[in-house]
Amino acid sequence: MKTLRLILGDQLNSKHSWLRNTDDSVAYCMFEMRQETDYTYHHIQKAAAFFAAMRSFAGQLEGDGHKVIYYKLDAKENKQKLTENVRFLIDKHSIEKFEYQLPDEYRLDEQLKHFCGDIDIETEAFDTEHFYTSRTELEEFFKGKKQLLMENFYRYMRKKHDILMEGTNPEGGKWNYDEKNRNKWNAEDTVPEKPDFNHDVKDIISLLEKQGVKTMGRAGSGSINQPLTRKEALELLKFFCQKLLLHFGGYQDAMHTEETTLFHSQLSFAINAKIISPRDVVTTVHNYYHKHKDAINISEAEGFIRQIIGWREYMRGIYWMHMPGYKRENFFNNKNKLPDFYWTGKTKMNCLKHSVNNSLDTAYAHHIQRLMVLGNFALLIQADPDEVDEWYLGVYVDAVEWVQLPNTRGMSQFADGGRVATKPYISSANYINNMSNYCSNCSYNHKTRTEDNSCPFNSLYWNFLHDKKKLLEHNPRMAFMYKQLDKIKPEEIELILKRADKIINTPDDF
Repeated sequence: MKTLRLILGDQLNSKHSWLRNTDDSVAYCMFEMRQETDYTYHHIQKAAAFFAAMRSFAGQLEGDGHKVIYYKLDAKENKQKLTENVRFLIDKHSIEKFEYQLPDEYRLDEQLKHFCGDIDIETEAFDTEHFYTSRTELEEFFKGKKQLLMENFYRYMRKKHDILMEGTNPEGGKWNYDEKNRNKWNAEDTVPEKPDFNHDVKDIISLLEKQGVKTMGRAGSGSINQPLTRKEALELLKFFCQKLLLHFGGYQDAMHTEETTLFHSQLSFAINAKIISPRDVVTTVHNYYHKHKDAINISEAEGFIRQIIGWREYMRGIYWMHMPGYKRENFFNNKNKLPDFYWTGKTKMNCLKHSVNNSLDTAYAHHIQRLMVLGNFALLIQADPDEVDEWYLGVYVDAVEWVQLPNTRGMSQFADGGRVATKPYISSANYINNMSNYCSNCSYNHKTRTEDNSCPFNSLYWNFLHDKKKLLEHNPRMAFMYKQLDKIKPEEIELILKRADKIINTPDDF
């Protein structure tokens, strides 16, 4: 053995060029470490899913004839820190060269760069061969431009990769069909039962508990319903195309108490762990749509593809463009504590109760629950974005920092002052009522603002606009709402501010 290659827990790419051939002089190392379980509190199912996927990947490598050194969390030789484990193996096996794939998290990227600068053997970093774009492609695209509009980048990606294009024009005559993606779910469009992978991870959960790893969320039945292999991810992708794509676009923003995932693919964990590539996903959906144009509207396919080649690649570019300072952005100077119910689910607000409990039960919620319920409330109570980031990074099975941070701090909390979003994603109860059935069974009245049983979102919304007026009143996309705020009588404004203050100071009482 002369070369040691590191594979991180979110680099489970079985199609990487490293793996095309076996070589007795090369060994692959993978580690379950306290460094990674302890830098934030992770959902117990998230930790279990990553460890289970890593173990499965290591087994596949061995089965294909590769040499693998795998340290479980309780292995005696496990130093619990990435570079200490690598250094130990280099010394133990007299390694002559160390290779690694570029991490997608700034923290790990810095750790490995510093390590490689300290050791006296040859080192080399490789691309993960996963994304459509390089780390710097978005920054290069927007060089010299004042606004970093995702729509402009999305159109560039469509043209560059010839996706939903007719020559140089967008297929169907429009670049996006967002206006068709805002329907409340009609139960007549039944949601097919999704594949149940039912991976038993009780041994991993037991290991985490025995090792004293502090986690959040609920273990449930001790099984993980996530694709842990490429074969399973492809099975889920095929199911999405055949059963869900038909209604994905129209209902992608819908929420319902009886259907937590609706027509979402739930491929995000597999994509973010690199079990399956975004190119695999987009190509498959693109081809399936073109073979079934008679049944599937272009708005369904475009809405999904935009999330992958547009938003996902855009967020990665934003992350690498602005790190490490991005983690410190706090445009509104918000400092309030995130309510305890984000960890317990105990609240009378029906939309939050369902969204939080979905998250705690399954380590998953779809993007509108994350943005317009959970993130919306956190911003309206002016929660510290550090606390919001930590919760989102920990609670979701698909949360890795490069995608979580710009989505949370940028889009959801507007803490970057508008680098990602052109306006804060805030709303009163009206939006939630339009997109869900949450309000129909709630303790609160979604139509009123100041009564004791008024939906907290309503007073919080107008209070936020009032409180942040100096920072937002010149934003052209906020002009209409500030005109509406100016129409509210002073005596009602006083009642709104009083009720909002009570909610902000005692959110767990609501």
